[in-house]
Amino acid sequence: MKSIKAATYFVHFQENGYAALNNLIANNNYSSIFILMDENTHQNCYGKFIPKLVANCPIELIEIESGEINKNLETCTGVWNVLTELNADRKSLLITLGGGVITDLGGFVASTFKRGIDFVNIPTTLLSMVDASVGGKTGVDLGVLKNQIGLFANPEIVIVDTAYLETVTPREIRSGTAEIIKYGLTYDVSLYEKIKNSENLDITELIHRSIAIKNEVVIEDPKEQGLRKILNFGHTIGHAVESYFLEANEKESLTHGEAIAIGMVAECFVSSKLLGFPKKTLEEIKQLIVTIYGKTQIVKEDFNAILTYLKHDKKNVSGRVNFVLLKGLEQTQLDCKVTTELIIESLEYYNS
Repeated sequence: MKSIKAATYFVHFQENGYAALNNLIANNNYSSIFILMDENTHQNCYGKFIPKLVANCPIELIEIESGEINKNLETCTGVWNVLTELNADRKSLLITLGGGVITDLGGFVASTFKRGIDFVNIPTTLLSMVDASVGGKTGVDLGVLKNQIGLFANPEIVIVDTAYLETVTPREIRSGTAEIIKYGLTYDVSLYEKIKNSENLDITELIHRSIAIKNEVVIEDPKEQGLRKILNFGHTIGHAVESYFLEANEKESLTHGEAIAIGMVAECFVSSKLLGFPKKTLEEIKQLIVTIYGKTQIVKEDFNAILTYLKHDKKNVSGRVNFVLLKGLEQTQLDCKVTTELIIESLEYYNS
């Protein structure tokens, strides 16, 4: 696959990525290399990666506990302390090997340690390949509030190797598929059509196109002042649902993609009410989401808690929740104001 040129770095695919990484290391004279993983990627991915790495400097492994619940400043402090204890300096390189938690947190750790060291993203899940590893967003959660602490910082390169997808569960593949559906609804309807028809799906092609879309959007609007906001479709309600299910003791946590899928159904419903988004398409999208993800029970007693999390959405301005909505497929409208009553109605529609 052809490499994709981002603003200050390249996204490379398969073996081209490892060749680019080894060139980067050879040309930059790094003093040390640190590989950040969780226990899952240490067990399943490290053995696939390390034979491809060529370096003449010390290589150290840093392992953190997996899961969104560990994507916080406490974990960052632990990693910063380990880097310090192992004598990392400003000429060190951090390689993130993992899913969205590892790439988000690792990029944040690298870009703040000693005011910034180089980092390379090697995403190992579908979600991190098509979303978290590209675009320059890094960060961690504040409690269960998603991505409240972070900054924009670009990696030196991103390596997408689909061989790592052999190590993940079908549930994780479904989670990443939600972001591909989002790209289809907001930017390139052919992606949505391919998943809807589910015939001759080429996962490599879907990944490459998804990254290309995100890259096109980010290059035009790197700091999310306008166009990049379309990448938040489904995430306003979706993040609130994800946070609530993460904190509620009686609820089983959702994957990011499962929550965003719920958010897309709800926000398509809001779009139909406010912008005339076609009801037939709304029903098709809901049917597709339920077919792929099943139905999550969101009862009326959950609504107030979800609405509370919405108030903390990082896209809010002056206490007002801002939505990205759809007038039609590939037709987005930014900064839409939505009443509490309509948000509740959208959750009821998802349940119906």
